[in-house]
Amino acid sequence: MRDALRAARADAAFKQAVIDKLTHENAILKRLKFAAQSERFSAEQKSLLDETLDSDLAAVAAEIEALQPGRAAGERHQPRREKLPAHLPRRDVCHEPENTTCGCGQAMQRIGEDVAEKLDYQPGVFTVERHIRGKWVCKCCERIVQAPVAPHIIDKGLPTTGLLAQVLVAKYLDHLPLYRQEAIFERTGHAISRSTLAQWVGECGAQLQPLVDALTAELLRQPVLHADETPVAMLKPTGQRDGKTHRAYLWSYCSTQFSSLRAVVFDFADSRGGQHARDFLGLPGTPGKPAWQGKLVCDDFAGYKACFELGVIEAGCMAHARRKFHELWANHGSQVGEQALKFFGQLYEVERTAANADSTIRLEARKTARPLADALHQWLRQQRQRVPDGSATARAIDYSLKRWAALTRYLDDGDLPIDNNWVENRIRPIALGRQNWLFAGSLRAGKRAAAVMSLIHSAKLNGLDPYAYLRDALERLPTLPASRVAELLPRYGA
Repeated sequence: MRDALRAARADAAFKQAVIDKLTHENAILKRLKFAAQSERFSAEQKSLLDETLDSDLAAVAAEIEALQPGRAAGERHQPRREKLPAHLPRRDVCHEPENTTCGCGQAMQRIGEDVAEKLDYQPGVFTVERHIRGKWVCKCCERIVQAPVAPHIIDKGLPTTGLLAQVLVAKYLDHLPLYRQEAIFERTGHAISRSTLAQWVGECGAQLQPLVDALTAELLRQPVLHADETPVAMLKPTGQRDGKTHRAYLWSYCSTQFSSLRAVVFDFADSRGGQHARDFLGLPGTPGKPAWQGKLVCDDFAGYKACFELGVIEAGCMAHARRKFHELWANHGSQVGEQALKFFGQLYEVERTAANADSTIRLEARKTARPLADALHQWLRQQRQRVPDGSATARAIDYSLKRWAALTRYLDDGDLPIDNNWVENRIRPIALGRQNWLFAGSLRAGKRAAAVMSLIHSAKLNGLDPYAYLRDALERLPTLPASRVAELLPRYGA
């Protein structure tokens, strides 16, 4: 009993510490939202910041509520909302008890119904779902039966999962900030304030996090991963009201094109420090939670070097090596660059012949590439002796020679790709997003965006419609036990 009491006290102390931390964060967010406005913000920047704060506030509130001991989900104060416009089309969804025969054998009589209206959206059209729950009574037993209210991703919320999926896909795939979506909805026939949209985004982000955690766990079971990172502007935490930003990074990790798993996970961090990559990979690991110990395909960024000292095997990117010689040829007409491109072209031609084969056939085909790689290596060493130190040609050659073992590791492993282009293509759409976001309003907002984009882009990788996938996941998630959340991961052919 003493051990159980100590464990209960420790658990309560941990939850209270988390609640205190989230409550403090909540207070900071409210102060930022309602404090005096800075004239240095443009109207567009202020709108983006406000929607970020509203989303963060909703996400923090959802996390605090989940940690509150002994409090039912529906007990929180529900603000009054306006009735949905009468001109919107209605669609009735009836919910009746499976059995309307009382235990005494008498048939029950319908005495009324409860109607709850939810706002639905299909591209360009608003409709209203009227959820009708009939009330049935047995006169002799004075017993009332009614179908229970189905769980929803936002408890007692106004939107259907279709509308929530539309908002998330428009924001994180089509890169439409909420103030633009507000205008689109208004033209469609029903105005939804951006603060309401932001609250929906924040609550959905908190609810979807277990699904992203399951996707990450499945990705980390792969023996080979790609990794890359791209900069994203983020408002400084200490000066969000003066409009100053600093460079944050969106890290990307994904399975290879040869893997049966098609998944990408984005991880938002406030810097480019290598510790972020080690944290994602679980390095250096513990006895209870071993670190990931596979082969990592990446560029020559120094942040990954510590991973290789902790057991991860480095696989280089031949495209990065080739790119440096292409710059020599394109910018200066270099003959060394032109000749190097011919060598690289022959290596890539071998890859094209076995692109759709299995790993065994691919490894067999790469035996013909080994002599080509050896010839390129010998030629690079000879050319290096002929060019002066510090020249552009010397730098291009040194990049390949210093990383030669990592660059050619793919020749001995049919599961390794020749380059890192697969993950670079996953990150490329983020460039369009940066033009529309302008910045990430907070670290929490950046992590929420990374989480939702992980699910959306993984769905695209598997050939799924992101809207249909996200709608289905939001529909099923509230009723699925935590132990079965992996069933909602995007799968090829699902």
